[in-house]
Amino acid sequence: MNRFRYGEYDDGPDPLAPPYDVRSAVDELGRDIMAGADPMRALRDLLRRGTQGVRGLDDLLRDVRRRREQVRSRGRLDGTLEEARALLDRALGQERAELFPDPSDDARMREAELDSLPEDTSAAVRRLADYRWRSPAAAQSFEELRDLLRREVLDTRFQGMKDALAGSTPEDMQRVREMVDALNGMLEADERGEHTQADFDRFMDAYGDMFPDEPRPRNLEELVDSLARRAAAAKRMMDSLSPEQRAELQDLMDEADARSGMSQALERLSGALRARRPDLDWSGGERMEGEQGLGMGDATTALQELADLAELDTALNQGYAGAGLDDVDEEAVRRALGRRAVDDLDRLRAVERELREQGYVEGSRNRLRLTPKAVRRLGETALREVFAANTPRPGGHADDAAGHSGEATGATRAWEFGDEEPLDVVRTLRNAIGRGGARTGRPIRMHPEDFEVAETERRDAAAVCLLVDLSYSMALRDLWSSAKQTAMALHSLVTTRFPQDAVQVIGFSDYARELPPNGLAELSWEPVQGTNLQHALLLAGRHLDRHSDFEPIVLVVTDGEPTAHLQRDGSAAFAWPPSPETTAATLAEVDRMTRRGANLNVFLLADDPRLERFVDEVARRNGGRVVRPDADRLGGYVVRDFLSRRRRAG
Repeated sequence: MNRFRYGEYDDGPDPLAPPYDVRSAVDELGRDIMAGADPMRALRDLLRRGTQGVRGLDDLLRDVRRRREQVRSRGRLDGTLEEARALLDRALGQERAELFPDPSDDARMREAELDSLPEDTSAAVRRLADYRWRSPAAAQSFEELRDLLRREVLDTRFQGMKDALAGSTPEDMQRVREMVDALNGMLEADERGEHTQADFDRFMDAYGDMFPDEPRPRNLEELVDSLARRAAAAKRMMDSLSPEQRAELQDLMDEADARSGMSQALERLSGALRARRPDLDWSGGERMEGEQGLGMGDATTALQELADLAELDTALNQGYAGAGLDDVDEEAVRRALGRRAVDDLDRLRAVERELREQGYVEGSRNRLRLTPKAVRRLGETALREVFAANTPRPGGHADDAAGHSGEATGATRAWEFGDEEPLDVVRTLRNAIGRGGARTGRPIRMHPEDFEVAETERRDAAAVCLLVDLSYSMALRDLWSSAKQTAMALHSLVTTRFPQDAVQVIGFSDYARELPPNGLAELSWEPVQGTNLQHALLLAGRHLDRHSDFEPIVLVVTDGEPTAHLQRDGSAAFAWPPSPETTAATLAEVDRMTRRGANLNVFLLADDPRLERFVDEVARRNGGRVVRPDADRLGGYVVRDFLSRRRRAG
């Protein structure tokens, strides 16, 4: 019998978490795009703020900067100098205690020699290199000082050496020397083009315990990257000290290198690492705070971590050209912030990947575009939000008016792409069976040509024109987002519920132009002077003439009276206050609309007496209505107006 144990899952993302709903991400992008952002900026902002419980780049960036302050507060960089001075003072005190009871001249001479030692710790250590200690305790303290320096120097180059070599034997130091020589030999062989992966594997088998990096380096390049980053951090650590501290510590390091017998080998290694990674920051200081003094190795580790955090800060900030989530080093995130941050980064990458793979965005990183699928989704969302904000009950707007199919005629026909008539299931299955799609014990295999739909009586179609003001004043009055949402909601409603209708969206500022459906989401106001309603009505009239047997529905959204019209040469004439010519040309197009039987319903978004007088004149001449909605409810007014007129037409 199998036995199972259950516990908290702590290695990776939750395996039972629901899949990410990329449609919600599209809706979030849509809100930013509605407010005027381009798709690239909208996606960047989405990734920065996060979504659906996933922390964004800004959250990770705050954690990185908090971590940098924590590292800076670990302590001062002069801890090795402080500890070396303390050990030296202890050795001198022990030696003087041994000499004091001795009345001999030798003892007095030794005391005089100790009294004449320089204040500089490194100079004192050099002077005492050949001193014969009378006190065994003092000799041991001085050897501890030398051992400390030897281990600290190696720890600045190979992280973990200080602890690994505590209580080391001469054989241990000899093995370190052999490792450094082997490493230099491997680098030189690589320079000659003679290095192989097998050479690296043998090196790691022999000395891999001296490189505690996680994950373990897999090749020479990764090992060089790790060692070079530490060497650069050690150089920056030295540069961060005062000139006096730097000179004193460098002398101590030189003394330790000379006594270890690795001075030249370590110098060769430092030069090779710097030559291979000149791109690293090999100079410049770093601010460290805190009361505790850090040893050279710990200080180097702190500065190396600060450098990694600085790189991570740059990558997460995404403030450079061509920035993307692939630039963020997942392993650096893991080291700095832990597994949860890696999971958040993976989910953000999944959002961006799924948006592309599921066909919502396309194009390069710097030229991102919404696909028609995304535009349809945004239109549906806009329509849903319009109804949610403006109808007393969900779905109470369109059951009796949705679609274009009337009563069934009893006849059927072959299905065509785009058909929304009900499927005739019996005839469809019979076609598949008759084609030989069913055999005993096997499922029926259906093909597109098998499908048939039930024919219905056709309802009257409508030619729908939505005229949207794109002038600069729409942005100044913070009306642009509502106008764009209205356009997308109406277009989505017409194309999905009334596919037989012919819908046209026209934008107008100094000139007017037809707006393609796929461009509505990325539409922006135009920083030009002029509100050329005359040109917009002219284009709308041509649309109605192309569909003369359709019911005409014309809706106008504007916040300003006409200030521009087309001249005979096709150029736009602008005047403020509006010229009589502009007013006359616009009203002439209104009269043409009236003769076509098209009522103009104007949705007025500004409280201006002169504008109100103009639209009241339009309503008087045309028979249409003037509606003064709140900007945040504009979409509901326009959609309800369309539906009420559509029901009468249907």
